[in-house]
Amino acid sequence: MEDRNDAAIVACVLAGDVDAYAILVTRHRPRMARYAIRMLGNRDDAQEALQDAFVRAYRALGRCDDPERFGSWLFSILVNRCRTTGARSTRRARTFVTDDVAARAAFENHPAEQAAWREEIDRALDQLDADQREAFLLKHVEGLSYDEMADVTGVGVSALKMRVKRACDRLRGLLQEAYSA
Repeated sequence: MEDRNDAAIVACVLAGDVDAYAILVTRHRPRMARYAIRMLGNRDDAQEALQDAFVRAYRALGRCDDPERFGSWLFSILVNRCRTTGARSTRRARTFVTDDVAARAAFENHPAEQAAWREEIDRALDQLDADQREAFLLKHVEGLSYDEMADVTGVGVSALKMRVKRACDRLRGLLQEAYSA
């Protein structure tokens, strides 16, 4: 069953094979976990948001309009859970990256990250506004198109382009400062 596409597995789950949902979890968990850890910066918060996203997706699976795009639909649920968890964490006065082990694990085997810059990138990402950090991670770490980002976040394409541009400009400045220091 692992070789079936998401739509076929969703159909199996909806037909009563609840165990098939584990295949979807296994398939999408690494990417979702990487995003949640990078967005929230704390393993416990990321795990909470991730678990909540999978549970909510399971409960609402019948409302997934396009099972072929299950991954994008799940990602939009996770983005919302990260926003909620991030807002709660902010109220508790946490900083962006508090779990260095989790932050490093988020980039294991991920070609977009260079080990030498990891710490400086973490510091720079920590200084971005949450909206800019979210847009940057979705675009440049997760590799989503602007249309996919708009579907996931509910934010317009032009606003997302501006957020990514501002995030890149800010990161460029922060990393140039770190490089020249």
